[in-house]
Amino acid sequence: MKKCISLLGSTGSIGTQTLEVVRSLGLHVCALAAHSNIELLEKQIREFHPQIAVAYKEAAAVELKKRVADTDTKVLCGMDGLCTAACIPDADVILNAVVGMVGLRPTLAAIEANKDIALANKETLVAGGALVMDALQNHKGHLVPVDSEHSAIFQCLQGTPSKSLKKIILTASGGPFFRKSRAELADIEPEQALKHPNWNMGAKVTIDSATLMNKGLEVMEAGWLFHVPLSQIQVVVHRESLIHSMVEFADNAILAQLGTADMRLPIQYALTYPERVKGPVQELDLLKTAHLTFYELDKQTFTCFAACLKAMERGGVAPAAVNGANEAAVQLFLQKKISFLQIGDLVCAAMDAQPDVPLLTLDAVLHADAAARNYVLTHV
Repeated sequence: MKKCISLLGSTGSIGTQTLEVVRSLGLHVCALAAHSNIELLEKQIREFHPQIAVAYKEAAAVELKKRVADTDTKVLCGMDGLCTAACIPDADVILNAVVGMVGLRPTLAAIEANKDIALANKETLVAGGALVMDALQNHKGHLVPVDSEHSAIFQCLQGTPSKSLKKIILTASGGPFFRKSRAELADIEPEQALKHPNWNMGAKVTIDSATLMNKGLEVMEAGWLFHVPLSQIQVVVHRESLIHSMVEFADNAILAQLGTADMRLPIQYALTYPERVKGPVQELDLLKTAHLTFYELDKQTFTCFAACLKAMERGGVAPAAVNGANEAAVQLFLQKKISFLQIGDLVCAAMDAQPDVPLLTLDAVLHADAAARNYVLTHV
């Protein structure tokens, strides 16, 4: 296994777990990119010796350049730096693990450069799915999902005729507030929402899991990845997080992908696809698995999820508006400027305020994203 990796979002949860896989498999790293955590990024540079490193914030890049002046790594910054890392010639795989809409343009740049992409940045497909899929049709690279749910579906579909697929069944952990009423959620604090029962994730994604926004985004992402409408996607709450998702075929047979709740497994599969090799993930002991349970998802209480379904039905820039509004609202919640329930209220209102756009372009997506963020900031 001699692949070379360009890792965008190297200091986040997915990024650091990716580097654990890289160490285990002995892969090479030609580019690293992070937002502003230059202390960790410096350590990664000194361990993996990438050709280039990107600190998104300019001030962070200036400081990082001083810190690693004794190395051969070239330091870049901003969106231009991210896109350069996404197109670096030596990379066999671009793993996009940045959080938020910032991941869209590097993904498009990687596609234009005919790179294979391991995608952990769901906002890329939520906001710009049509743009991404159109670009993939005209270039040589492939896209492999990293999200545990989409990786599970991708694995279950290997070698099956596309016409045989009846529906996709996405599993959801239910987050920390499973079966809570809206009244019980009214006084939730960030510290409570950040305590996920099964997964170790970054703050933004963990809050999204608590509001079930994450599952709504995954529904939209699944639609683009697997070319299915909303009517062919079912979501069930599966508290044990052992079945990562399922597919049902025309004959009503269901295939499920199981494994421990460890993101290193889908990360490794995306990096080694189509091969499977020994890695750092612990084996799932079925004899210690007492039971598997499934429940209906509460769309009335978790309005972020319902907003995502509505946005998917509307299409156009509505998904970009939902995503942008959510990113802004989650930040406000983490700063304790709004309540937990206000996240969903603001997301719904921002989407409803977004006009339909007849032609989907990158500029239209970025404009809708900015407008939705501004709506949230001006309606608090």
